[in-house]
Amino acid sequence: MHPEIKPASKASDKTIIMAESNFIDYVKIMCRSGHGGAGSKHLHRAKYIPKGGPDGGDGGRGGHIFLKGNRNLWTLIHLKYQRHIFATDGAPGSENQCTGKKGEDRTIEVPCGTAVYDAETGKFLCDVTKDGQVVHLLKGGRGGLGNVHFKSATRQTPRFAQPGENGVEKTIILELKLLADVGLVGFPNAGKSTLLSVISAAKPKIANYPFTTLEPNLGIVTYRGQQSFVMADIPGIIEGASEGKGLGLRFLRHIERNAVLLFMIPSDTDDIKREYEILSNELATFNPDLVEKPRVLAITKCDLIDEELKEMLRDGLPSDVPVVFISSVAQQGLTELKDILWRTINDEHNRIPDTVALHDLDAQHRVQEEDDFIFAAEDPDYDEMPDAGGKMIVDEQEWDDEFWEEKYKDTDRDFQIINDEEEK
Repeated sequence: MHPEIKPASKASDKTIIMAESNFIDYVKIMCRSGHGGAGSKHLHRAKYIPKGGPDGGDGGRGGHIFLKGNRNLWTLIHLKYQRHIFATDGAPGSENQCTGKKGEDRTIEVPCGTAVYDAETGKFLCDVTKDGQVVHLLKGGRGGLGNVHFKSATRQTPRFAQPGENGVEKTIILELKLLADVGLVGFPNAGKSTLLSVISAAKPKIANYPFTTLEPNLGIVTYRGQQSFVMADIPGIIEGASEGKGLGLRFLRHIERNAVLLFMIPSDTDDIKREYEILSNELATFNPDLVEKPRVLAITKCDLIDEELKEMLRDGLPSDVPVVFISSVAQQGLTELKDILWRTINDEHNRIPDTVALHDLDAQHRVQEEDDFIFAAEDPDYDEMPDAGGKMIVDEQEWDDEFWEEKYKDTDRDFQIINDEEEK
């Protein structure tokens, strides 16, 4: 064996490494809808018909770009290695007033809870929160009208036709925000993963060192035998995380959609109230809307203290949040914790709204390695064709919407949500 080549590790170790790197919640991709096909300027030619006149058909529209929610997906890894999503172009029109073939649409399947941003400006565009929800992201270019549309009594043989429109090219950022009822917030080694492993079937990595959890974990917690709710565990945060310390605030996006925030602080902490205030400040720095979310405070590792010490700790705890003492290892106080969480989740004032207010991306919330990803520029084939929704300029002549037939006019140029996929 060559001295520089080390033997492969165990299969179990390889599986763990693969599993840890498969969670992708932020990806930058380039999308482009199809160009519209050019209209035909064909003149009818047939035996015994000396002046057949114009019979050019319309060009086909370019393919659209759609987003579709898929509950069977939980990560964006399938898009990390497919950076370019291009719809096909519409075919040009032909003789006998034949319309060109439409371009093929492209549908991007994403996990439920995916938000979409403009990569250039950071502007929030839309989000996909339900399974089967379809969003019309980019519209294909309209097909040009054939010369048959421009014949008149004074212009009986038009020898020109409209070109098709260019498709829309846009670089977007897809950001996954996990949908859960309860989000766990705490410092490293606060017992978050241990709690999730005890009250649910999830098996997060647990070890006695900081930042054991490197990716969010989801678990379904059974309550009273019949009901259940979803709990999300994110990597621990520390003071100064908003400035990039530790793992930063990258994973806090996954608790933005949670109904309840469960703060977890160990009982052996020197100052519980101060740690709670530090966590609250870090959340407010990341997103001020998180301050308004309902909260529950869990004092963990209570198997290390007795009842007398618990009463002493109560005097220094925050008074504006429900407090429960628990021990995941000894399974103490877990039933009481579930009761409090269930009541808080089902409170009418704490229901997650159908549309969550999402903000534009700023420099603080971006992932640098994805933003630095460079796409190779491609020169368009039709320099004289404008983007979909703009004016057409060919041979110094402008084609406004008044030259389009009613069925070709684009009344809604922004993306739209389609409830039924058949509406495409």
